[in-house]
Amino acid sequence: MKLALTDLERVAGFFRAFSESTRLALLQELKDGPKSVGELVETLPTTQANISKQLKILHTAGLIDRRKEGTSVHYSICEPAAMELCRIACDKLNREAVARKLEF
Repeated sequence: MKLALTDLERVAGFFRAFSESTRLALLQELKDGPKSVGELVETLPTTQANISKQLKILHTAGLIDRRKEGTSVHYSICEPAAMELCRIACDKLNREAVARKLEF
């Protein structure tokens, strides 16, 4: 089944959400459960403004959910495919690393 160009653009947009290392780090932090922006700022070597920007991109892509609790906003992964795609990419990179070691 071939997809129309507009559908392919939507797929590309979805994959773009994975194309920035801070976003991947955020997904990695959220895989263990919901966290507030403050908790994420404490664990990642970047600014609160950048974390908020990247969280917005992940939310817009439909990968994470946000829930307001008082003055805090907690984020969590809402799309199971997010971590599955990360696992597939890591498996591929691990296979390549193993193959390179065997070549020497």
